[in-house]
Amino acid sequence: MATNLLSARDHSRESAGLRYVYPVVSRRAGGLSLGINLNPNNACNWGCIYCQVPDLRRGAAPATDLAQLEAELRGFLDEAAFRRFLADRVPTEVQGIHDIALSGNGEPTSSKVFEQVVELLGKIRSEYAASADAKLVLITNGSLVRQAHVQAGLRAMARLDGEVWFKLDSATRQGMRSINGTTLSPARVREHLELAAHLCATWIQTCVFAVDGVAPSHEERTAYLALMRELVGARVPVRGVLLYGLARPSMQAEAPRLTPVSEVWMAQWASEIAACGLEVKWRL
Repeated sequence: MATNLLSARDHSRESAGLRYVYPVVSRRAGGLSLGINLNPNNACNWGCIYCQVPDLRRGAAPATDLAQLEAELRGFLDEAAFRRFLADRVPTEVQGIHDIALSGNGEPTSSKVFEQVVELLGKIRSEYAASADAKLVLITNGSLVRQAHVQAGLRAMARLDGEVWFKLDSATRQGMRSINGTTLSPARVREHLELAAHLCATWIQTCVFAVDGVAPSHEERTAYLALMRELVGARVPVRGVLLYGLARPSMQAEAPRLTPVSEVWMAQWASEIAACGLEVKWRL
């Protein structure tokens, strides 16, 4: 009988005992997601208060060993090894690989070989039956999108029919500072979002939660909706908005202050965003 099954409440980067490759059950993907962790040093250029990474610190991805990444991914996708992993660790209803996600313990585009990683993932994906239909996804805060190697990687993702999930938890300067630990202005984040959307298919990804028992304020919601209407009016080609709540506990100091919003609150918020003219997908 299968033991220690993966679940949406556990996104351990060590689930397969590998440095770069970690399979998880993803609520947003709707099934098994094969994660690629380019930040095994737990370093990120942002510091989101809801982040589930333990011992998070400021910094960038270390040098990426492309040969090791390739060996790990090929080893995991080997037909016999993959079958054993599914039988032992994955619930039967989510045993197909839905996507291959560049995510992990920090900002993946901070890897200097981001473009080469994307190309490698695309090559390996096509060679194995288990991953042939998996979508390539980049989960990013978008802060480095002006860098040439990031843009080259996004173009490579577009050629591979991939998607960008662009973090946007607030549309105010204060909200971005308090939630994400960044000093970027809303105008600059909007520029980054527009650039990403023109380079590769892009969804906005927004985490919603209450702080000290208080859901996002009227000011925060008004600014967010104004930005959504601005994007639609300017015909910025974003695909829509992915809303999600707190399924797993934060590992940051602010964790005791964070609680989920109600299903009713989330549904109402999703409908208000959809009224701006965008597709919205949401999960608590």
